[in-house]
Amino acid sequence: MGGTTARRPAAPAARRPAALVLAAALLLTGGQLHAATAATAAGPGLRPPAAGADDPVPPPGEDPALPPVEDPALPPVGEAATPLPQIDADNPGLRMREGATLAEPRVLDIVSIVESEGGEERREQTTVSLKFALQAEVLFGRDSHELNPRANSRIAAIAEEIRRNGAKQVRVFGFTDDLGSYRHGRTLSRKRADAVHAMLDGQVEDHTVSYIVRGYSEDFPIADNSTEEGREKNRRVEVSFPTKGSGDGS
Repeated sequence: MGGTTARRPAAPAARRPAALVLAAALLLTGGQLHAATAATAAGPGLRPPAAGADDPVPPPGEDPALPPVEDPALPPVGEAATPLPQIDADNPGLRMREGATLAEPRVLDIVSIVESEGGEERREQTTVSLKFALQAEVLFGRDSHELNPRANSRIAAIAEEIRRNGAKQVRVFGFTDDLGSYRHGRTLSRKRADAVHAMLDGQVEDHTVSYIVRGYSEDFPIADNSTEEGREKNRRVEVSFPTKGSGDGS
């Protein structure tokens, strides 16, 4: 990230369970958990992201290796098939606004995870959603937010999946590794997410689709930042949306 060499302490590599349990601490009474996020703004010629997209996205608890918590706009997953972890609402480490309460936890069963041989692209499909993770090197030059010629076909394939599933809300999240400053990573990851959003919006060509666009810097790593291979995986842009039959994708 950016040609600098300073690195923050390595975050633990993400675990890959067969069933990913998300105890979504979503707030039902207007309060929100605290997280550092970049402000959302629509670029020239683009439709603005969904209402509320400027609000901070709460972190998924104490484990930084987990992905961002499910957005309340996405459909419920249903009844838990396995015991859910208990969350202590009085835990001093759980930061909530006064009067806020925790939503019921949900279980998200992983249907399939497919990763290209070189790890440049990862496709994760559940019973209700589809997520693509593209390594930054596939889309951008070093420390750049300008899309390269190879990006068009990759993003076009994702746009086709959005149209096929009739998704009406799409999330575009940018991430970096832990090299350089957190602030620079946050700016770069947001600009990269904006660039993917702009191309994706132009290829989907559906004014009824709304977007949530954010940059997370080095937060939520999916691999070990102590190795170059891990840092390559963490420098990525993720695009996710509900699938057909989920209640929000058709």
